[in-house]
Amino acid sequence: MKHYTRPQVLVLSGLDPSGGAGIQADIQAITSIGCHPLPVVTCLTVQDTRNVLGADAVDPDLVRRQLDCVSEDAPIHAVKTGALGNAAIVEVLTEFLEQRPDIPLITDPVAKAAGGGDLADDNILTSMKTRLFPLAEMITPNGIELALLGQSDDPDEAARRLIENGCESVLATGGHGTGVRIINTLYDHSPTPITWELERIGGEYHGTGCTLAAAIAAGRAQGLSARAAISQAQNYVHRTIQHALEVGKGQPVPDRGILWER
Repeated sequence: MKHYTRPQVLVLSGLDPSGGAGIQADIQAITSIGCHPLPVVTCLTVQDTRNVLGADAVDPDLVRRQLDCVSEDAPIHAVKTGALGNAAIVEVLTEFLEQRPDIPLITDPVAKAAGGGDLADDNILTSMKTRLFPLAEMITPNGIELALLGQSDDPDEAARRLIENGCESVLATGGHGTGVRIINTLYDHSPTPITWELERIGGEYHGTGCTLAAAIAAGRAQGLSARAAISQAQNYVHRTIQHALEVGKGQPVPDRGILWER
């Protein structure tokens, strides 16, 4: 019998028991785009569609062993990261990635849940900024995370600081804004940033940032350019929101199980 292959995306993120964000969102988005996910759980969270109430990191040595085991067996065409649990896991991941510099890394620097709950402390943020971001092809902060990481409420200034400190590119996402349209802006070493404008549908949704970053990673695993992967991912996220699910009492959840037609 003939067996088939798909591009494969290694994804490291936390487990959200509501199924709205985290590694389940990543798995669904990567699969829907047409790739195969290789998931490694970094932390177990207590959360619902309203907020994050707590998180416990997985043993960093277990993460290391999983990375070594999977990478010895399966080809990896892109890597996507979300919540990473603690600074020790960031260190394990950076050591792994430093040996594989040609694999595109898309980093969603998860720091704050939409409800205000914390998913990263100062140690994790410092470790990501100094160790992980310089290895990433793209980081995808929302407005709150961009201001926190770039230490400025001016998005242009915050992104410039991150790039000066080693980021290759910053996709500032506008899904948590309030304007009529969502504006996503890609900053890199070019003199002028690139913007995309999309229709804003309703309010906020649980797990859109995870979904977008995972879909970008899947596009890169398929061989798309960074800009093409962003465009494909935005279109995909827009469609998942159009078919959003009412899961709990909080934010609706994007329906990532829809049939995606490129």
